[in-house]
Amino acid sequence: MNVERTETLPVRASEDVVRVRQIVRSRAVDAGFSLVDQTKVVTAASEIARNTIDYGGGGEARIELVRLNARRGIRMVFSDQGPGIEDINRALTDGYTTGNGLGLGLSGAKRLSSEFEIDTAPGKGTTITMTRWK
Repeated sequence: MNVERTETLPVRASEDVVRVRQIVRSRAVDAGFSLVDQTKVVTAASEIARNTIDYGGGGEARIELVRLNARRGIRMVFSDQGPGIEDINRALTDGYTTGNGLGLGLSGAKRLSSEFEIDTAPGKGTTITMTRWK
């Protein structure tokens, strides 16, 4: 996979979530995504950026415009040094939440992604990598 462009942003406040959304939408346009696919990738990024703040205590996002042969896509890596996720399977269950949300953030972001990976352990923080291909 070739990385054509990379941007790293802090994710510590609501304004950072807005900035992540703007960059992801811009990269989706650059990749030639349809309006529907732009909305899906922006929604997934927004959910995970918000989780990075709410559950991870803040962190960073790396947004990459990627190419694999003729395919173009966006890879988003969200990292924090928070408490980690104790039970990934439970956390990916629709309706499960440890906060006040609907419990659709992780599972919804996974559904909106072509590829989705979580690297976490209690006390070790969390890194979520999502890729959406055109």
